[in-house]
Amino acid sequence: MTDHTPVPYAGPTRVLSGVQPSGALHLGNYLGALVKFARLQHEMDTFIFVADLHAITVWQDPAALAQQTREITAAYLAAGLDPAKATIFPQSAVREHSELAWIFQCVARLGWLDRMTQFKEKSGKHKERSSVGLYTYPVLQAADILVYKATHVPVGEDQKQHLELTRDIAGKFNHDYGTPAFFPQPEPLIQGPGARIMSLRDGSAKMSKSDPSDYSRINLTDDTDTISAKVRKARTDPLPLPETLEDLAARPEADNLVGIFGALTNQSKAEVLAEFGGKGFGVFKPQLEHALVMGIGPVRKELIRYLADPAEIDRILRAGAERASEVAAPTVAEVKKLVGFWGA
Repeated sequence: MTDHTPVPYAGPTRVLSGVQPSGALHLGNYLGALVKFARLQHEMDTFIFVADLHAITVWQDPAALAQQTREITAAYLAAGLDPAKATIFPQSAVREHSELAWIFQCVARLGWLDRMTQFKEKSGKHKERSSVGLYTYPVLQAADILVYKATHVPVGEDQKQHLELTRDIAGKFNHDYGTPAFFPQPEPLIQGPGARIMSLRDGSAKMSKSDPSDYSRINLTDDTDTISAKVRKARTDPLPLPETLEDLAARPEADNLVGIFGALTNQSKAEVLAEFGGKGFGVFKPQLEHALVMGIGPVRKELIRYLADPAEIDRILRAGAERASEVAAPTVAEVKKLVGFWGA
């Protein structure tokens, strides 16, 4: 991609991320994203949105979309996000996302998007039937980030390529319009346990809302009995847990369960193996069940409480959208001046 040497950005440290409202959230979302969001709100200026514009790149039931937005927001709050510290808002309520995305579509290059592997994976053999929005999704993602001049973005490995595109778009805009440090070069935040939680039925596949088997995931709404049943049926192998990380890496299902346990108990995989290495899954799984129930139970309780008060969720979203717009609007106004739009 285009190489534009960045100039150090002098603005505030700011983090941005979001989740699509396209289904119930699960353990992978919780450990891989939500708990990190809750921690980051104490470390830097934090913007967390519900990505409803991204959601409609594939068909969504219009009658369900608004409620799904509330459900994602409830999950944010249940996981510990505080609307007094983090700006929580629906993406579509801040029009500057869409305005900047169009300008960025005129900055980005077709060859850059052609290299995005996620579009190839999501469109499969039906590329011509996919929406244009699905193809240009990473450009909107760049606008999401840069409209707030975010300096850090929590991303999974599968999104790291999109963040590289964001950096390329920022660099090219800064270069083309003679403003070397207008947009920052955002950095990925991918460290820490729970960054990638895999399916309970296939250790090589990421835990997903779209998997047809509910036994592939732990939903944040699952009760104790459901969690226990899913852990008992989680795929393993007949061998005891390995005693070394090298042996663990060769057994994806065992590796995933050890990683989940470690993320819930704040232990490294090595520490988990020091306790359970050489022991059978009959010993380990009950401990994993307990850790899941203790970790998810309070979140489920809070999630149900927030969902019972949709008016409060809507109040939080409106207030968050107003705060987000206060930050985004000056950025887009300045971009319009730089681009040369009349009246800007």
